[in-house]
Amino acid sequence: MKQLSNILNIVLVGVLVLILVTLTLPNLTARATPALASSDACDSSRTVHVSGTAVVNVTPDRALVQLGVQSNGGTPSAVKAINTVSIESVVRTLKSLGIEAKDISTDRYIVQPIYENYNSLYIKGYRIDNVVAVTLRDVDKVSNVIVAALEAGANEVIDVELYTSELRKYRDQAREMAMQAAGEKAQALANTAGADTGCVLNINENTWSYYNGWWSRDNQNLWTQNAVQNVTPSGGSGSLPQDGPVSLGQISIRAEVNATFSLD
Repeated sequence: MKQLSNILNIVLVGVLVLILVTLTLPNLTARATPALASSDACDSSRTVHVSGTAVVNVTPDRALVQLGVQSNGGTPSAVKAINTVSIESVVRTLKSLGIEAKDISTDRYIVQPIYENYNSLYIKGYRIDNVVAVTLRDVDKVSNVIVAALEAGANEVIDVELYTSELRKYRDQAREMAMQAAGEKAQALANTAGADTGCVLNINENTWSYYNGWWSRDNQNLWTQNAVQNVTPSGGSGSLPQDGPVSLGQISIRAEVNATFSLD
């Protein structure tokens, strides 16, 4: 009798397990169904491939000025002393204009012999090229900094580089505009063909920036742009004084995307 009771208990447990499995299986199937439906909705057999391009033209809000002091002397110690006096005068002048010490750094320091002539091994003196890099957080100071540094003892202006401190911000903005342009182009093409765009199947992106100064104006790639936007950084004047030797121009931040959309 006891053995029969045990058999009945085992049978009951088996029936309960079978009932639970039967109830659970439809739920699992239902959960999997949306994923399959989503995959089926994105038909990769009918697609449209488009490109989108956008340019954000930004007025620079930072400048990197490289100023040099070149000195000559008969001996290494003599030319070092001459150069030190001049470079210290330049640095003091830069600081008096409100430029912090952290924004003034030695960019290059070269000591080289001066020979009697090209084929001679006789050294008649030495030359030092000492270059300091100055980061200006106020681009309106570029002209004054250059003039003041030359008056203080600098005798070379190696380079003036203008850039934006918010490159990431404008790069993201250009990328978003390019993707929007690509989507609008895809929709327009699909409508012309009597279809509609579905999901995005593939995206390739490329972003870069270039300076539009005197050598390169805003008409670069003019006919290939889907979207162009001009931006003046907050707090920036957007231009230098009229009597300054440096013109700001603009930095063009360009984004290009290639995207493939499914067709419904």
